[in-house]
Order: sequence, then C-alpha cells, then structure tokens
Amino acid sequence: MNLKDSLDKKIFTTIGAIADSMGRECYAVGGYVRDIIIGRPSKDIDFVTVGSGIELAEAVAQRLGRHTSLAVYRNYGTAQVRHADLELEFVGARRESYRRDSRNPIVEDGTLEEDLARRDFTINALAVKVNSDGFGEVIDRFDGLADIERRIIRTPLDPDITFSDDPLRMLRAIRFATQLQFDIYPETFEAICRNADRIEIITAERVKDELFKIMCSARPSTGWKLLLDSGLLKLVLPELARMKGVEVVSGRAHKDNFYHTMAVLDAVAAGSGNMWLRWAALFHDIGKPVTKHFDKVRGWTFHNHNFVGAKMVKTIFRRMKFPLGAELRYVAKLVELHMRPIALVEDEVTDSAVRRLIHYAEDDLADLMLLARADITSKDEARKARYLANFDLVEEKFRTTNAKDFERNRKNPVDGTEIMELFGLPQGPEVGYFAKNLKQAIKDCEIDDTREAAFAYLLRLAAERGIAPLRDPLAAGS
Repeated sequence: MNLKDSLDKKIFTTIGAIADSMGRECYAVGGYVRDIIIGRPSKDIDFVTVGSGIELAEAVAQRLGRHTSLAVYRNYGTAQVRHADLELEFVGARRESYRRDSRNPIVEDGTLEEDLARRDFTINALAVKVNSDGFGEVIDRFDGLADIERRIIRTPLDPDITFSDDPLRMLRAIRFATQLQFDIYPETFEAICRNADRIEIITAERVKDELFKIMCSARPSTGWKLLLDSGLLKLVLPELARMKGVEVVSGRAHKDNFYHTMAVLDAVAAGSGNMWLRWAALFHDIGKPVTKHFDKVRGWTFHNHNFVGAKMVKTIFRRMKFPLGAELRYVAKLVELHMRPIALVEDEVTDSAVRRLIHYAEDDLADLMLLARADITSKDEARKARYLANFDLVEEKFRTTNAKDFERNRKNPVDGTEIMELFGLPQGPEVGYFAKNLKQAIKDCEIDDTREAAFAYLLRLAAERGIAPLRDPLAAGS
C-alpha cells in the first residue's frame, strides 16, 4: 500500500528532503498513519528517524522558518516543532525494556523494526516513508492494515508482556475500542483481564486522561462496559463497579443500576457534548448501592441516594485528581438535584415548586432537564411517553414562571425608602430583611403584587419581630 496521494505533499516532501540531505531514513508513524487510513483528520504527526530525532527537528524548524517554534526535550531524546496548525514530534528509532515495578521504560537506540515492535497495538505500528526514495510507502510488519480492515485492537507482540510492561496500555486498548468502535481481539482482551491488577502502578493522572478520552466518545458506555468486564473498573472506579447486579428478596428485584446508568450516559452523550454533564450522568445514581434497602411493603428503596451521591462525587474527584473547582460543584449539584424534575411531574406542579427548582439549578437548569429526560429508561413505552410529556409541561412552566417573575420584579409595589418611613428604620440590614422577604413572597405567589397585599405582609412580618409601624399604611388616605 502507498499513501503518496493522501499525504500533505508540502510538509512531508520538505521533511523528506531534509532527511535525505542528512542521509537519514525518516518515517511518519503511529496514530497519524492510522487516522489517514481510517479517514480521521489529524494535525499531530509523529516522525521516527534512524539517528537523532532532535537533530532532524532542529533542521526542519530552521527550514520552515516563519510561524515555526521548536521545543527540545533532551532527557527524552525528542523534539517538537509547531508550524502553522501542525504539531510535529521527532524521535530517534528506539527499543524499550521495563522493570516489573515501573511503567517507565529503559530506552536504547534501535532500528525501525524495533521501534514499531514496541508500539502498543498493530494499528499504531504502521509507518509511512517520507524520503524521496519510496515516498508514501507503508511499512506494516504486524498486519496493522488488516486489523484496521477487520476493526480489531490487537497487540504486535505477546499481550501479557505488552500489558505487564506498560499497564496503561490496557486502558488505551479500551479507549481505542470505544473511540474507533473497534473490537478488542479475544486473546488481547483475555490478557487485559489477567493483568488488570497491574493498573495499580499507574498514576491517577494517567488513568484520568484515558477515562476522559473514553467519555469524549460518541458512545462512552462501550468503554465503561469493557472496563467492567475486564476487571479494571473495580480498581479504577470501584463505586461504579458496585452498581452492577440485581438483588432479589421475596421475589422482588430492583433494576441493574450499572446498565441503567450506561443507558442514561449514552442518552446524555447523544444530546450534549458537555463533558461534565456526561460525568454527572455517570455519577447520578452512584449513591444507590450505599442507600439500598428492602422494605416489606414498598420493596426496594434508595432514600436520599442523590444527597449521598453528591458527597461521594467530591470524594471521587479528589481521589482521581479531577478539578476541584467549578467542575466539581457543577457535577455534585446535578447529582443532588437529578430527582427534582421527576418529583415535580409526579406531584402537582405549583409555581412555588417550580421557582425553587429554578433557584437551585440556576444557569444549569437546561442541563438538569436533559439529564432528567435521559434518566427515563423504562421499557414501558406508555409510561416513558407520559413522563416525557410531563417534562414538556414542566419546561413550559419554567418559561411562564420566568415571564411572570419578570413582570413582578418590574412592578415592585413597595421600595426600601417606604419601608424605612413606615417603621422608622435607618438604612441597613433590617430594611434589607423586610425587602428581601417581601420580594420572595411575591415571587413564590404567597401574596399578590399589589401595594395593599405588600403592606399587609410587611405588617405581619414586623409584628413577628416586635416592630411597630409609625402609621397604618392600609388606613384610608394613607
């Protein structure tokens, strides 16, 4: 196979010419080659040369000139050239060996064949020659082209050695299977199961990076199910693994919360590219195993699983080195609130209940409703349709309530100056207390937005606090 017509002629012929002038073999390798064949766009290109990758990178950066930057990492023997929107990585061909207690390899100079053999999967062990002699020729030592055709993830060498040497590759196998919608070769998957415990030598940061890539996929449940089946899930996210399974007491069972969560996650992913909303979907029922209880009358219950789950989210974020700022607060909030919309449709949808939900959800209300809709996974189509139709009514209520609130806020019947004059109060917290409670009472439809209703409410509030008015605002002529 020759990819001559698929390569960016300008950049590849330039690099090939520089390599020729230095008497070096040079190849584009790995993911870029795979993506050209699959038809996925990529701006990150890795090059391998037989010799010093740094020297070749320096020569390339000098030739490309304007809009080019060079970063050299001598400890790793690599260099990165940024040119326009391209990111070019250069390294010398090498071979690697590993110690049992570390994923950091011992690196030595090697041949192209040794460099390709150290790659994680056959689909990433492809190279394309960029030298003028043989430009575009594909080097495929491990049948990577056939595996792309068969949509298979497979290791070039013994998978037990591959995964024991670098356990992160087990997560990468699952990530590639999820992203590319490929299958993991049975022998390769069995090796992942055998070596799952080795993942414990990988840092939380590296694990997190792979999980985030799984979550970016069109159907992230594929990756989480593979993590469960391989035994990796109980090691990287045991709280999620505990959701698997159905318990039966007195002939009464609950649904499998793991597979329910997978359905919710995929539904959210189909409706939104918001990464943190996807994590909220994954964690929305994380508190159920902890709160599960069997009641002889009611059957299985999960009381307060949303509140317990929100607290668990905070623990998980810290352990897995997730961001602990706005992202954590967002996910924990959606987990805590995810039952509110369905509670609204099961009970009478009052203006005050709607306002409370709007108040708690704030700018995340639309995301909360998307999660709530995804959470309806009932196989009873009539029941599912009824809930979704009720959600339509709730969202209409959101719109009409916001319109009413705008009108009410626009027509504030009693202002702070009038409150001070009525009770002889100086400007300060006491006046703010009256004004705030009056505003909330009108917003919650406890009173009408007329001056008479507002003054009557303020008098009641003042009486509770032992404050007497200087006049009767409701008397005729006041």
